[in-house]
Amino acid sequence: MAYRVAPQSPYGQSYAPAVPAPVLLGRVLGITALGLCVTAGAAWLFGNVAYGVGLIAMIVGFILLLAINATRQNEALSLALFYAFTFCEGVGIAPVISNYNRAFGSDVVVNAALTTGLGMFALGAVVYATGLDLRRFQGIFVLALLGLIVAGVVSAFVHFLHPATYAWLTLVIFSGLVLIDFARIRAGGDGLTAVQMATSIYLDAINIFLALLQIFGGRRSSD
Repeated sequence: MAYRVAPQSPYGQSYAPAVPAPVLLGRVLGITALGLCVTAGAAWLFGNVAYGVGLIAMIVGFILLLAINATRQNEALSLALFYAFTFCEGVGIAPVISNYNRAFGSDVVVNAALTTGLGMFALGAVVYATGLDLRRFQGIFVLALLGLIVAGVVSAFVHFLHPATYAWLTLVIFSGLVLIDFARIRAGGDGLTAVQMATSIYLDAINIFLALLQIFGGRRSSD
């Protein structure tokens, strides 16, 4: 998937009253956790849908993603749109997960999910334990992500980038974005709402999960 449209405030600039970091962290993690549960449920319910249906769900999800940011002043509406977005994402990735289940077994999917959860917990713990703040490098990571997306599109036609390489690059970039997002939460949100921050963390998690699926699946196929 490898997209990320959640708004990013300039480093050090705030557009809204700061929310106490512990309160913001609790809100963001709670919203994100429920969103991931919605995605998992949708992926399970729609595990047999065709790739075309998944693509349509992804397009609808992208529109909802834009709507989340447009409705940031209405938290209830923004939150409802977020959960609709996570549902669409679940439908969108359902064919991918189903394919990995059939090709490599459910343990690959489970291991990717567990590694994603533990990895994000570890990255968040690093930020809160050490005060690591990579927000000033946000622009670099965003540019790297855009470059990766372009490279992925080109590679789909000329096949110059190995899928495993693409997956590792995705993993590195989104791990950096996780560090940035947790640093932003620790700093009070930089003017973003809890729903917007949850959207960013959610997208980090989904993209890391998909990258790990590719990596673990590649290892299984080479055994």
